[in-house]
Amino acid sequence: MRVRAFTGGAFAENGYLVTCAATGATVVVDPGASAGRMVAAVAAEALDLQAVLLTHAHLDHIEGVHLVREAFPGIPIWLHPLDLELYRALPSYAAAFGVRVHAQPEPDRELVPGARFTFGASGFDVRFTPGHAPGHVSFVSHEAGVALVGDVVFQGSIGRTDLPGGDYATLMASIRDEILTLPDDMTLHPGHGPATTVGMERMANPFLAGLQGGRLA
Repeated sequence: MRVRAFTGGAFAENGYLVTCAATGATVVVDPGASAGRMVAAVAAEALDLQAVLLTHAHLDHIEGVHLVREAFPGIPIWLHPLDLELYRALPSYAAAFGVRVHAQPEPDRELVPGARFTFGASGFDVRFTPGHAPGHVSFVSHEAGVALVGDVVFQGSIGRTDLPGGDYATLMASIRDEILTLPDDMTLHPGHGPATTVGMERMANPFLAGLQGGRLA
């Protein structure tokens, strides 16, 4: 599995192209301001794009969905249903941040926690990780040793919980139960900032000092 980050926009959001090394099957995860460059990479490399996967529906993670759909008509858009209201409210939500963003094409597939999403010979387990957003999910591949965690946890930090639908206790429970239970050597690809590992965040993230061993200390 090949994971490539494309960072852009006022929020420096990380969108990802994830490609099955064996087949070329590819998914776009969280196409934000850098979606145009992601689309260009798919076309230049003749990748087999199969889906748009969204960890959550905050504006910086979905503002480029339309560019993917325009370039690849009919490509399915996957979102957890608890974030659908937030997704549909994008123009007004963005206006509160002084950003003009058009409505995006409607998601047509529901992400189900505990389900397996496959593309080519690769796949992700869908984990429910709310707290930053009501329908936030993370995509975990034990085979490849990687997890795309959106805005749940970052290198040395955690997702904010002061936005609509955010909740600190819920976020911490998600990190405790769904992130810190992963192997220490698993690479975490967040929605902002550099990649890190579960072990690094367990040991050095000051926000997780009370969450040792996947349990409250």
